[in-house]
Amino acid sequence: MRICYVSGVAAAVAACTVVVSAQRIADPTFDTTVGKPTYAAGGPRVLFDEAHHNIHTSTGLYKPFADLLTADGYRVAPNTQTFTLQSLQDYDILVISNALGAAAVFPPEASNPTFTPDASHPAFRDDECDVVRDWVEGGGALLLIADHTPMGAANASLARRFGIEMSNAHTIDPENTTPGGATPGLIVYTRARGLRDHAITNGRDSAERVGRVITFSGQSLKGPAAAVAFMALSDTARDVVRASGQDTPAAGRAQGLALPVGKGRLVVLAEAGMLSAQLVGPNKAPMGMNRPGIDNRQLALNILHWLSRKT
Repeated sequence: MRICYVSGVAAAVAACTVVVSAQRIADPTFDTTVGKPTYAAGGPRVLFDEAHHNIHTSTGLYKPFADLLTADGYRVAPNTQTFTLQSLQDYDILVISNALGAAAVFPPEASNPTFTPDASHPAFRDDECDVVRDWVEGGGALLLIADHTPMGAANASLARRFGIEMSNAHTIDPENTTPGGATPGLIVYTRARGLRDHAITNGRDSAERVGRVITFSGQSLKGPAAAVAFMALSDTARDVVRASGQDTPAAGRAQGLALPVGKGRLVVLAEAGMLSAQLVGPNKAPMGMNRPGIDNRQLALNILHWLSRKT
């Protein structure tokens, strides 16, 4: 993903070169059916945050994910307001994906968003961060997803409430990428490299066991002692800050963390595309759960099963 930072929306369109032909849309052909739904009726209530300039919403790039959860029996609804205990009290799971401090310039036909400097500002007010933390500690479940720069910076304050450090870099691993290595930000996780034993990767039976996952250009995470890095980065992974050229090892960090928080549960992912199902570019290349030969679809279901205490 090519990213430009400018001082205003109009200037962004004029000053940044965006490859408009490289379109990306939610894949309308992605199979969201679930043979044996986890919940036949009255499933957990899932709130998708759409009130903080989120790039991924339940009716946009995350529609396949939202539809998959609905097919599994979850009851999905959008959030369009500031977080308060009252706004969260009727829900069991909160999904926040790529919230920003300001809207991205992202025409529907373009694959590469551009961001004003304000986009890296905190996406949430301090009182909202406290509300979400208290809600999780009281028994709520949170799936927090934040990509590379500037999403890591925009979500850092909320992540810190749970002891999570976000690198706000572009994490690459040329030794563990897709064949050809042309895009080292696409990181491949297997049982031999990075996928750790956890209810999320093991599932409820052998049919739900996750064996191969790909992430699509994210950042890295470091969690507290109680966190399980179920998607652990290898010793060859690196965090690159493109604006400054800073390049540091990402060994010992992760792109997927799970931890209990008080009476609740938390999953943090360092990349959002892995749970999407998108068609990218003029050739409509699959990106996300629709990419052949990976288990991202099952990973998405397993994450929600763990958050809703089905595993």
